[in-house]
Amino acid sequence: MTNGDEFQRMTEHPPQGRRIKVLMLSWEYPPVLVGGLGRHVHALATRLARAGHEVTVATRHAPGAALDEMVDGVRVVRAPEDPPRIPLDTPHLLAWTMAFNHTLTRTALRATAGERYDLVHAHDWLVTHAAVTMRHHLGVPMVATVHATEVGRHQGWLAGDLSRSIHSVEWWLGREATRVLVCSEYMRNEVTALFGLPADRIEVIPNGVDLPLWKATPAQVRSARATFAGPGPLIGFAGRLVHEKGVQHLLNAVPRLRRQHGDVRVVIAGDGPHRAELETAARRLGIASSVTFAGFLGPALPSTMACTDAMVVPSLYEPFGLVALEAAAAGAPLAVSATGGLAEIVRPGVTGVTFPAADDAALAEAVGMQLGDRGGALRMARAAGLMVRRRFGWDSVAERTAEIYERVVSEPATLGPPEPETAAAPVPADDANLLAAAGLLV
Repeated sequence: MTNGDEFQRMTEHPPQGRRIKVLMLSWEYPPVLVGGLGRHVHALATRLARAGHEVTVATRHAPGAALDEMVDGVRVVRAPEDPPRIPLDTPHLLAWTMAFNHTLTRTALRATAGERYDLVHAHDWLVTHAAVTMRHHLGVPMVATVHATEVGRHQGWLAGDLSRSIHSVEWWLGREATRVLVCSEYMRNEVTALFGLPADRIEVIPNGVDLPLWKATPAQVRSARATFAGPGPLIGFAGRLVHEKGVQHLLNAVPRLRRQHGDVRVVIAGDGPHRAELETAARRLGIASSVTFAGFLGPALPSTMACTDAMVVPSLYEPFGLVALEAAAAGAPLAVSATGGLAEIVRPGVTGVTFPAADDAALAEAVGMQLGDRGGALRMARAAGLMVRRRFGWDSVAERTAEIYERVVSEPATLGPPEPETAAAPVPADDANLLAAAGLLV
């Protein structure tokens, strides 16, 4: 785990370098936004373009969107879905991914025809096949950002064929990349342990926050408070409703918080496959009338965060914890689980409060500290907001990324096929907890 000085050094502005022409591949990009990855790629691409680099993003098509257009200085080419109907859901995810990579590859080939690019930048495993094809077709190096791993998403387990297959694609992406970018020291250790990559091929670049987007007006904050709060405190959560985000533990803590702090209300912003299960849990706990499942709030999310007395990030697995920085940028007090990248960006008692992941009682105690000491909570919220402004702006993230691009394109090319002994990913035959074996889980 990095200390504050080292982490700040990694986010300082590097000197300006050569102009880079990059082909980015991502399965989501506005207007297609599923999680944080699409926002990340959009912010990085636009900041790189603003700094004078030439960026083409090849991505998934959305109804009504142009197939090829310039947006915010970035050329965006979108891959239309092929005629075969393959659902985008868990049982069919690999089939959908393979079909998507076929159309993404053809789109990228058309977009790059007759032009010279300096490198390919792949974002996560869902674009691996297209990215590797384009890397070899263009004869350029590849940078890959690993936003999360399949092992991490399932708390160390590869329990079925789907997870094993995804793990092998992630392993291949890491092996084909000249550099692998990760968002935290925790993720550097995870990727090193899982994929066996040498340390000098992995670079830590934190995620950034688009600061102006997270500032709500006082009127917007008052309106959000009137919508979601009662006479007592308001607690917030934002994120996908999946097991690893830990929303179930927040709900388990609410009865105790209501006994100690009165009419506590909770607003849960986001959606996902576990929503029905979580709504059932709220009814079982007798707190359904105190919890609002608000769904995706879009432009209303900053004001909703800002109006809370505590934003809770109860993740079981969190490579970075971007939502915590977004909440801090909005001005909300933070209570986060001390796991993964969250433990690197929230300093207990200074920029927020922390608790062990999956510990309902500790979560209630930590949130209770924020609710019981309003003055202290606001002081920590101001300190967290200052930290975000100083260290996590997207301009510095883009400059640091461009510096790595420049080093990569200056190195001798290594574009040969993988060696026979490393041509297949070493996927374990049993369900061993891989993160625990690597010393990354307690």
